[in-house]
Amino acid sequence: MPLAVYILGLSVFALGTSEFMLSGLLPPIAEDMDVSIPQAGLLISAFAIGMVIGAPLLAVATLRLPRRTTLIALISVFGLGQIAGALAPTYEVLFVSRVVSAFACAGFWAVGAAVAIAMVPVNARARAMAVMIGGLSIANVLGVPLGAFLGEHLGWRSAFWAVGAASAVALVGVATLIPRIPLPDRKPQLKQEMSIYRDRQVWLSVVITALAAGGVFCAFSYLSPLLTDVAGLGSGWVPWVLGLFGVGALIGTTIGGRVADAHLFGVLLSGITASTVFLVALAVFASSQVAVVALAFLLGLSAFFTAPALNARMFNVAGAAPTLAGATTTAAFNLGNTSGPWLGGTVIDADFGFAATAWAGAAMTVLALVAVFFSLRLHRGSGAPSRLVASAKSTRDATDAAGAAPLGPAALASPDRI
Repeated sequence: MPLAVYILGLSVFALGTSEFMLSGLLPPIAEDMDVSIPQAGLLISAFAIGMVIGAPLLAVATLRLPRRTTLIALISVFGLGQIAGALAPTYEVLFVSRVVSAFACAGFWAVGAAVAIAMVPVNARARAMAVMIGGLSIANVLGVPLGAFLGEHLGWRSAFWAVGAASAVALVGVATLIPRIPLPDRKPQLKQEMSIYRDRQVWLSVVITALAAGGVFCAFSYLSPLLTDVAGLGSGWVPWVLGLFGVGALIGTTIGGRVADAHLFGVLLSGITASTVFLVALAVFASSQVAVVALAFLLGLSAFFTAPALNARMFNVAGAAPTLAGATTTAAFNLGNTSGPWLGGTVIDADFGFAATAWAGAAMTVLALVAVFFSLRLHRGSGAPSRLVASAKSTRDATDAAGAAPLGPAALASPDRI
């Protein structure tokens, strides 16, 4: 595995830390910026909105640009966004800095994935992508708790400075170790790729992904005040509990990635059902310190256990459009990361309390289950994969032509089995 692939993983570590670390920084940000915690929670939604818009836009806009130059530009803009956040004098400036950072983050994901698979042989593509996704998992295990720790002891701005420093290290690595990647010989036919949006299974996949992710992050985004104000834990516990969520996420990703190819709908149904049960339990036992800590781990496990199957399902129904399939999945996840914190903030503003965010999240995951059953019924009724699914070989050929990459080892899965 080329060292450059690990540099991309390091870059994703910085990106992922910035995306998720605000869940442990909301109280100090709210106090410093003189806004409510739900308003501070909108900063999470701001990043997600930037990802939703930026993922498909930049995936298309950068297709014909030099890969290394594009990566350097994107990680530079991302790092500057962290500095702007650390220096932000007002809430509005901080909000804008999050949106700009998210655009750069989305673009880096789109281009970085293509670069990762271009540097390795075909039989090592899954490993290369695993290194990149591993950077995101480690961000949840290490980066997010470290951000909360810095916020607790040195102020929330120090967490932004730390991510900015990590971005600078990633920039040096990208500039010195990423080789020149030849541009694809054939320009993708975007009109043909856009045709995937005429398939209702594609839209069902978007809905399922957004609701499943949104349900978990509806509660997770406000986990810090729930731990301190409802469960009665000291603020020093917050980084450790967030780290426990990350450990669950790492374990869940590993298990889900191994079984999603063979039992895609089984993973979706069991994983989303488990998230629903854990969210209900979190709402009921929010005042129990032991229960809340255990449920944080279990929620990370169930949410990321489902993630590989959510990625794979999109590529199964839209595999003929590799340029937009991955970007659409990224946008769908971040639709959930937008709607979840927004719904949680609305519930808190209505004076239902922090524990009620778990009830709201459970409502979203129940809707996700309904959508999964509907998608499964259509899948069985068709007697075959979606009319727009390409064979594994044709998908690989399209991927080579487009310069885009699947998001995980299940991306070129065989037709779904229960």
